[in-house]
Amino acid sequence: MNKIRTILSAIVIATAVTGTAYADGNLKPFILANSEGSDMASAVSAVKEKLTAAGFTIAGEYSPYPSATIIAITDNELKSAAAKTDFGAFGVSARVTLTKGKDGGIQVAYTNPEYYGAAYRMDSNLSDVNAKLASTLGNKGEYGPASGLSAKDLEDYQYKWLMPYFTDRLELADFDSQAKAVKTVEANLKAGKSGTSEVYRIDLPGGKATVFGVAMKGTKDEECAGDKYIMSRIDFKKIRSTGHLPYEIVVKGGIAYALPAEFRIAISFPDLSMMGSNSFASIMCAPGAIQATLEAVAGGSSS
Repeated sequence: MNKIRTILSAIVIATAVTGTAYADGNLKPFILANSEGSDMASAVSAVKEKLTAAGFTIAGEYSPYPSATIIAITDNELKSAAAKTDFGAFGVSARVTLTKGKDGGIQVAYTNPEYYGAAYRMDSNLSDVNAKLASTLGNKGEYGPASGLSAKDLEDYQYKWLMPYFTDRLELADFDSQAKAVKTVEANLKAGKSGTSEVYRIDLPGGKATVFGVAMKGTKDEECAGDKYIMSRIDFKKIRSTGHLPYEIVVKGGIAYALPAEFRIAISFPDLSMMGSNSFASIMCAPGAIQATLEAVAGGSSS
């Protein structure tokens, strides 16, 4: 905790001098889709039918809190692109979200494949996936930060000085084999270790990697790892960024990996302020808590 506070303080000072670490661009993390009424159950059913008819595979779904449902999807193009590059596996799943707005209507949205494809350095701009989602669910425009990021900015993204890049991945646990690593992670998720559960499992072609979507409720010791805890503090705009969830664990070469929260949260909320209300400072405890939770799931240390 003290280390995180020291880094945050240094970043605040540096930001006053250097400003933001990226240039304005034309990609944003989320895309608003067509509305599906006000009944969540009916809307979820209708959206799932459309996705399946369009050729998407529904890998899993969950509700991190009563006002939201997240549907994790993939298809052959996403799987193929994810398998072509080192750790492109983090982008194998797109998320379609349904979130109750304050007006009672349901905001339907999905993660922008081109945005996350660039951020995760995938060997495809995934424009075809984007087009298929748009024709299936509609496209009312990209949203998230006030200004977008170019693909070049995303490929080398860093929120602020001292914050991690995509390449600064966490090694959660190391196993003798890929099979043992996958089995351990899946068993721990099914057991609900550290307040977690499995949202989805996606195996990449050729057995190159397995990706787990991880729901986190938080525990008494690691409350601020919880999805609801985090999103209640940073997802405050009128159009919600629910597609930030769920977190991923990638198992590759017998090692379980995750993206550090300082990158994984920032890539979904690149315009989130460092200090003040609804800021990174409001979830200062989250990076350590998330890492401890995912390490426990992977079979590593939870200290």
